[in-house]
This record gives sequence, C-alpha cells and structure tokens, in this order.
Amino acid sequence: MLVAVFLLIAIRQVGRFNLKIWQIMLGGALAVLISGQIGPFEALHAISIDVILFLFGMFVVGEALVESGYLRYIAYRFFSHAKNPDQLVLVILFGMGLLSALLMNDTLAIIGTPLVLALATRFRISPVLLLLSLAVAITTGSAMSPMGNPQNLLIAQDSGMAGAFMTFGSYLLIPTLINLLIAFVVLRQFYPKEFSYRLLKHDPVSPCDPGVTLPVRLSLVIILLLALANIVASLLGVPMVVTLPLIALSGAAPVLLLSGQRWTVI
Repeated sequence: MLVAVFLLIAIRQVGRFNLKIWQIMLGGALAVLISGQIGPFEALHAISIDVILFLFGMFVVGEALVESGYLRYIAYRFFSHAKNPDQLVLVILFGMGLLSALLMNDTLAIIGTPLVLALATRFRISPVLLLLSLAVAITTGSAMSPMGNPQNLLIAQDSGMAGAFMTFGSYLLIPTLINLLIAFVVLRQFYPKEFSYRLLKHDPVSPCDPGVTLPVRLSLVIILLLALANIVASLLGVPMVVTLPLIALSGAAPVLLLSGQRWTVI
C-alpha cells in the first residue's frame, strides 16, 4: 500500500486523471482502513492534535503574510542584497533555511514557492535551480529546530527532552550550516551556466499600509519572543515555558482577532 502511494505521488497521473497529493494520501488512508490494516479507533488515536494545532497556527501566519502584502515587502528587503546569481542562491539557501527553523518548513514552502518563481522570471534564471534551492533550504534548515517541521515537534514533545531548542541547536546547527554550503557547491556544479556573472537589478517595492500589516507583524514578534523564551529556559535548565502548539496559536491570534482579512486567511 505504501509503495503504491509513493508511486502515485511521484507520477501524479492515472490515465486522464491528474491527482493531487492530498487525494492520493486520502485514498491510501481509506484503503488501509477498508483493508483492516488499522482500525478506526487506532486511526483516530494516531492523529496528533498538537501537530494539527501547530500546523493551523503556522499556516494562518504564513497566509496572512501573503494576503497583507507584507511578504512582498519583506522579500524585497531580503533579496535586494543579492547582486548576482551566486548571492541569490546563497540567500535562498541560508535565508530560507534559517527562517524555516522559526516559521516551519511547510509555511516556507507555501510562501516561498511563488517568491522564487517570481525571482526566476524577473532575473531569467532557471526556475528549477531556484525551486531546488528552496526545497533543499527548507528541508535542511528545518532540521535544527524543534518547530522547524512537524516531525521535530513530535520528537521534541514525545521524547520528553529537556530544553528542546538548545538540544536541537547544539547538535544540529553546525551540521545544518555545513550541509547548506555543500548544497550550494552541488547546485553550482549541476547548473554552471546559471551562475554566469551578471548584475541583478531589483525593482523597489512600495511600503505596505501599517494598519493592514500590524496583525501579522505582531504575530511574527510573538513567535520570535516565545521561541526566545524557550531558548532562555533551556539555558537555565528549566522546562519549556510555552509548548510549541501554543507558540503557533499565540502567533496566529493577532491575525484571527485583529485582521480584517481573517476570513480570507482562514
């Protein structure tokens, strides 16, 4: 069953039907239930509410960044320092990689894909190169934080480790940075023509309406402060101050309570 699901995800097409990943996963889950490989109660028990709440909170923040227009402004400030293709790929690898450790790699995949596609069109760089850079960045970068991806969240919570932020960081920060640098070297080897030296001209982006972006800016501040509080708690040797799902939901709260775009975001 698992092999069939993986093959369908890779192919995405059966005859004339183009399948989406969620449809394939849902079909596989139903097949497992119907065949009796897992019972309905065991299946429900296998769903982690903490992961669902964590994903919901982080996706709310990610979507609010897009809807408010604040993402375009941040992206300009973020990428405007890249003056050539080498610097652009490095910014994607290390910038998106480090951000994925804070905002979760799924969030960065959603908000980063249209960004790098726009950059590829604007600078006439291979979209495959920039999408691979993004994929490697968020997958690798998310490894060094307990809130970088849902798998790390489960490990941090179910293992009972004390000081999850410091434990992950102390073991995985340096290897993650090394791997991101190796990824740059490998991408350069596979796409040498795309790295031919040329200046990249960035079009300025007008500042966003402060009133519209206030909720999402508050969200980012809350997530950062709560994550820092947990890091400090780790350094002091005390238990996690705020659970990871609560960090995500607290970050989403300003958007849900204050934003005029809350229903669009939801």
